[in-house]
Amino acid sequence: MTVSNDNYCVVLAGGRGRRLWPCSRDKYPKQFVDFFGTGRTQLQQTVDRFARILPMENIIVCTNKEYAPLVRQQLPDLHEENLMIEPVNRNTAPSVAWADMRICRRNPKANVIVTPSDQFVLNEEAFVSNITEGFDFVRQNDILLTMGVKPTRPEPGYGYIQQGDADATMADVYRVKSFTEKPEREFAQMFMDSGEFLWNTGLILSNARYLNDCFRQLFPDVLHRFDNTRTDYTIEQEMAFVNENYPSYPNMSIDQGVLERCDNVYVMRCDFGWADLGTWHAIYECMRKSETDNVVIDSTVMLEEAHGNVIKLAPGRLGVINGLDGYIIAEKDNVLLICKKGDSSALVRKYVNEVQIKYGEEFV
Repeated sequence: MTVSNDNYCVVLAGGRGRRLWPCSRDKYPKQFVDFFGTGRTQLQQTVDRFARILPMENIIVCTNKEYAPLVRQQLPDLHEENLMIEPVNRNTAPSVAWADMRICRRNPKANVIVTPSDQFVLNEEAFVSNITEGFDFVRQNDILLTMGVKPTRPEPGYGYIQQGDADATMADVYRVKSFTEKPEREFAQMFMDSGEFLWNTGLILSNARYLNDCFRQLFPDVLHRFDNTRTDYTIEQEMAFVNENYPSYPNMSIDQGVLERCDNVYVMRCDFGWADLGTWHAIYECMRKSETDNVVIDSTVMLEEAHGNVIKLAPGRLGVINGLDGYIIAEKDNVLLICKKGDSSALVRKYVNEVQIKYGEEFV
C-alpha cells in the first residue's frame, strides 16, 4: 500500500468519557486507559491504526491543557507541533477548524480524516481499505464524507445516518438524507428495520481546503481574521491568533456544527466492524461473552448464578459475584459502581453529576 504524504489525520482526544465512570475519570479519561489489558491505550491504538495509512508526521492530536501531559507521555513519537492544545474547552468543531487551518497552511493539497480516539475496530484490513477509498473520493470531490456501518442492534447510545441517493461514481457512497443523535430505543429499532440507516462512526473525511471553506461559513466572525492562504505565519503567530480568538468560538460539536449544516455531505457504507467504546452497554454488546453471557474485562472474578453482566475491577482485586443478572459492576480507585445495565448511559451521567455535587471532585 502506498502511503500518501497528502493525507492527514486529526485525532480528537479531549473528552472526559464520563459515560464509562468510574473507570474513566476526569483526570484520567478512557482514551488514556489500557481498558482491556492489551498493553496499549485507546489513544495509542488509534494512532497505531492510522500510522499504517499515513505518515506519523501527518497525525495531529487535539486535546486540552489538562490532558496534554498524558498525550506526550503516551505518544512520545508525536511531533510537538502536531499536539494542538485548546486554550479553553469548546467541543470538537473549533478544535477541528484550528487543526484544518494548520494543515491547509502546511499542505494546500491535503486531505483530512477526523477520528475519535476511543473506537473499536474489528477488521483492520477492511478499515485500511475503506479509509484509503475515502481519501481517494474526497481528493477528487468537494464534499464531506462520513463513515457509516450497518447496525447490528437497536442501540440508543449511537448516532444514525439516513442514506439518500446513491453516488453515481463510487459504490457504497450515498448522499446523506438526515442525522439523528442517540434516538430512543423504539426509534433505533425502526431505523434498523428500515435498512436506510447506518451507525455514525464519527469518522469524517474531506479535502482540507473544502473543510476550511465549510468552517469559514460556520465561524465567519472568527476565521475571517486569519488569512489561511498565507504561508509565512509562524507557529507563534498562529498561537497568538488562537489564544485571542478561541474563546469566541461557540461550544459546538463537529456533527452539530458542520455535518448538519453543510450541503455536500455523503456517507460511505463500510464493513470494518465497529463499536463506540463510550458506554458500558456498548462495551457489553461488542465484547466476547462467556457461556453465562457475562463480559469480564481484564478482571479476576468468581461468578455463580450471574448472567448478562459487564464487569471491570481494579488489578489485584478479586470479585465474588452471586445472583446478579444484567448489571454493571465497575471499580476504580475510590469508587465502586453497581447498577442495572439497560440503557445505562444517562443513568451513569446522572450518578456522576450527583456524586460531584454531594461528595466532590475526587470521586469523578
